[in-house]
Amino acid sequence: MNLSAPTTMVFVISIVLAILAVLSTFMPLPIIGEYKFWVAIAAYVILAIGNIFRGV
Repeated sequence: MNLSAPTTMVFVISIVLAILAVLSTFMPLPIIGEYKFWVAIAAYVILAIGNIFRGV
């Protein structure tokens, strides 16, 4: 399996989701607060998909 660098948009989306998950740990964010673990997992999955599939 050959890995490729994710596109800038995929990377930015992943970083934003990860930052929101971390921030929701320290301050109350109404929507993300209950699902902060799953938001962090989604950030990782999006980044992994961007690495595995070329052109995503």
